[in-house]
Amino acid sequence: MLALKFIRANPDAVRRAIAAKGIALDLDRLLALDAAVRSAKTRLEDLRARKKRLSASIKELSGEDRAQQVQRSRALDPEIADLEERLAQDRSELDALMLRVPNIPWEGAPQGADAEANLVLRREGAPPRFEFTARDHVELMALNGWAELTRVAQVCGSRSYALKGRLALLEQVLMLHALQQLTARGFTVMSVPALAREAAFVASGHFPFGEEDAFRVPRDGLLLSGTAETVLNSLHSGEILEEEQLPILYAGISPCFRREAGSAGRDVRGLLRVHQFVKVEQFVLCRDDPEESARWHARLLANAEALLQDLELPYQVVECATGDMGVGKFRMNDIETWVPSLDRYRETHSCSSLHDWQARRGNLRFRNRAGRVRLVHTLNNTAVASPRILAPLMENHQTAEGRVRLPAKLRPYFAGDEFL
Repeated sequence: MLALKFIRANPDAVRRAIAAKGIALDLDRLLALDAAVRSAKTRLEDLRARKKRLSASIKELSGEDRAQQVQRSRALDPEIADLEERLAQDRSELDALMLRVPNIPWEGAPQGADAEANLVLRREGAPPRFEFTARDHVELMALNGWAELTRVAQVCGSRSYALKGRLALLEQVLMLHALQQLTARGFTVMSVPALAREAAFVASGHFPFGEEDAFRVPRDGLLLSGTAETVLNSLHSGEILEEEQLPILYAGISPCFRREAGSAGRDVRGLLRVHQFVKVEQFVLCRDDPEESARWHARLLANAEALLQDLELPYQVVECATGDMGVGKFRMNDIETWVPSLDRYRETHSCSSLHDWQARRGNLRFRNRAGRVRLVHTLNNTAVASPRILAPLMENHQTAEGRVRLPAKLRPYFAGDEFL
């Protein structure tokens, strides 16, 4: 969220952000509630101070004077009670509206309502040209006996998957490879739970906007997270880190769960949109310096690109438009990988800078060298997510016989084998 002080001082900038990101938020109502809360708090403090003075003077009085003073003190109670009730209601509504205030997007973001306005910055690698009729990843899995999609759907429902044999091993190899590469770049591996309390989803900004996409476990008051970011973002909540501890670099690995409530179309087929998956997520907490944030953004993006280059996959880097980047994002770049069966690039990575928007929600602070307590900046980016990445990997590296060639960087994990 943004600071109320900033919102009061910059209402026009906030209005532009609300419009640019397509957020349903009445800023006038928010500002009116803010004024009402501040006014009520001032009046309530005055009444309580007055009552305290009256109460203190009662012990020094007796007889009729004492009775009158008691009456004056009690006469304040209805107004105090009424103010407390109205203040609680207004504060509750204000807090709910504050959670919907978007971050101010960076000035270089394309203006547009959705992904149609995204800008392709560059393309790396060339899509393959097959001299045979190419198969999609579902056909390749069936041909090689690498999955049980029909049987597992009977047990677990639609949008579930079960990998077999060498493809199941490949999924684990991809996670290990990503973690090893990030460890070499200074990241600390963190294996985190998928279950988290609702407060963590609010702190990360996934709620209130993404509630329909989350699986709940009502009996335990927990939810299943769609990314390790949810847990990592709250890991240091309430602490005051020292500047010397920053930046903190996490490579978070976890099972992930998403309803994919609004998704439809051809890309639902096979492994592209499933309810449960596994992901390695890059997550950074750094100083509240926009230039340092920008450097980490570039580094997270470069890490993801390096991993895609290890997989020898063609991809493009996209600058996301204001309406596509999400409510809390300052800047977002997607990486889209070529999927031959779809004849297009499809998002496999999302690199985001949020400045202090998450930190304010999650109470993530540090003490700088001058002794001042500040909010950190947070950033995140996918390293690898499976099974989504398996679709372009299999399809781009397929042979006429239906085999799948292993990228050179992955062959050591399979005793040097050229093919999966």
